[in-house]
Amino acid sequence: MSDDPTRAAREDDRVPLDPPSAAESVSAALGNAARRAGLDPAKHTSTGAAVWSAMGGVRGILESVLPSLAFVVLFTVTIDPETRQGNLWVSLGVSVGLAVVFTLARLIAKSPPSAAIGGLLATAGAAVLSLVTGRGQDNFVLGFFTNGAYGTAFLVSALIGWPLIGLAAGYLLGEGTRWRGDRRKRRAYTWLSIAWAALFAARLAVQLPLYFAGDVTALGTLKIVMGLPLFAPMLAVTWLVVRALHPRRES
Repeated sequence: MSDDPTRAAREDDRVPLDPPSAAESVSAALGNAARRAGLDPAKHTSTGAAVWSAMGGVRGILESVLPSLAFVVLFTVTIDPETRQGNLWVSLGVSVGLAVVFTLARLIAKSPPSAAIGGLLATAGAAVLSLVTGRGQDNFVLGFFTNGAYGTAFLVSALIGWPLIGLAAGYLLGEGTRWRGDRRKRRAYTWLSIAWAALFAARLAVQLPLYFAGDVTALGTLKIVMGLPLFAPMLAVTWLVVRALHPRRES
């Protein structure tokens, strides 16, 4: 055994560190995504400020609502009584055009364009699908897959004992995955994740019948109503529960 402490230190330095576990990697990814979305406990002390930041303020709300609203209104007012179909080129063109304007505005203002670019890609992809099929209701198909994927992820994570809400909150609050050892936190995060899964499932349960019925106006209207108006209260409840589980002196 060597008596040279510096040699021992050098040997220790050569020992590779254990790679992060899959749970820690997922936790970090979710936490960073939440922080980029505006949910940062270090910056926001009030629930209202956190929710408003996550929605992107006035600009974020307009980017989220206006393209869909424009499509629904223009499609509805241009419906042909015989075919019962609106003018796809006009309604989709204005919808995509608004998304382009929002993206350019962010680029010009040198503000983070990721949300607007994501919205633009989703809007353009949905428009292409709808134009290919010639059916207005197909403008909402991508949203069904998105809701299904999110809902499944939240539900499965809760069922296997690694709720996504806990993974994100653990990273944001510097707790890692230690919350799994606290029965109260684990139960709360599990039920919150199930609640989010229920939200996405409710959207599908309400909107899919309208899609198969071909009722574009009702489908588009409910998509907007079940968007931010439901997202904001759910986010507020989640924030309040997480903050209650982590008193300020602890976090």
